[in-house]
Amino acid sequence: MNNDERLCSIALTLCPGIGHIGAKRLIDAIGSAVDVFGYRKELPERLPGVNSSIITALDCPAAFLRAEREMEFVEKNRLTCLTLRDEAYPSRLRECEDAPIVLFFKGNTDFNRLHVINMVGTRRATEYGKRFCADFVHDLSVLLPDALIVSGLAYGIDIHAHRAALADNMSTVAVLAHGLDRIYPSVHRKTAVDMLVNGGLLTEFLSETTPDRHNFVSRNRIVAGMCDATIVVESAAKGGSLITADLADGYHRDCFAVPGRVTDAASIGCNRLIRDNKAALVQSAEEFVKTMGWASAEPAAKAAGIQRNLFPELTDEEELVVRILTHQGDLHINALVVEADIPVNRMSALLFELEMKGVVKALVGGVYCLLA
Repeated sequence: MNNDERLCSIALTLCPGIGHIGAKRLIDAIGSAVDVFGYRKELPERLPGVNSSIITALDCPAAFLRAEREMEFVEKNRLTCLTLRDEAYPSRLRECEDAPIVLFFKGNTDFNRLHVINMVGTRRATEYGKRFCADFVHDLSVLLPDALIVSGLAYGIDIHAHRAALADNMSTVAVLAHGLDRIYPSVHRKTAVDMLVNGGLLTEFLSETTPDRHNFVSRNRIVAGMCDATIVVESAAKGGSLITADLADGYHRDCFAVPGRVTDAASIGCNRLIRDNKAALVQSAEEFVKTMGWASAEPAAKAAGIQRNLFPELTDEEELVVRILTHQGDLHINALVVEADIPVNRMSALLFELEMKGVVKALVGGVYCLLA
């Protein structure tokens, strides 16, 4: 991806009145941020029904001046600037309607590995919550050492999830509610620096952006959207982790909650999520992995023994899905999206067709397997 696309993507975020959804729709419809600006006057012909105010908003020299300054900051600090068209952009997040069209990253990790989860919760974590984070991540490091742990670097559950991942040599990424010219809270700077070796810091915000309250809600959609599953470890009756859980549900991601005593204020939110069927109860990493379908019920070797000629005529895309399931065993739909590089809506349609043809079967929690 060339710097022109990055520059135009940053500038597009700065054009007044367009917003996350509007910017992504423009790029999806026109093809690139460069072309959105390049064909600004032709937008009514290329995108029927576009509001004239959008065309006016795109005529914004100040946005490019600020974008150029941000590109200088990115290059000076050796950051990675990811646009929607970059292969390294989190593919799960790309499928979300309100995905940011540009992200800034410092660190070293693969956002598109097979297993990506987030662990979130109260800033006032109890010893129970801290212990759960440590035990869960430790056991997960044995079951799925390739998994990426995502959180928000905040006090409480967030920072304990990051530190547990570091302790067990797992990759961990913090999604920030401010620019990469600062760390908030500052007391977590050492942990943030340690994460750069195997993980890192991710944000949609430009430098000089302060951690204002509304930025955290915006940040939470990235946390939810870039992951296969959300795990709420502890939460009071209200809190940002419950917002993340709602966002995950809206993105059709799996959501889990750790149960607690009914008398514990830090468990009220989790217990309600479970009670209202908004989250599955989780007590261990082994239980979580099994529910997600990341531990195949049958050995992959057995699945590999399925003969191709048992299947009816398949399209090229359907054959690709079958090959992936043959080699890897049962997989969650999000894992299939990543492996096949097929958008989630298209993947849902393919899996439905394969079910109708008697080739695959849907299991619990969005997991699919081949039929012998």
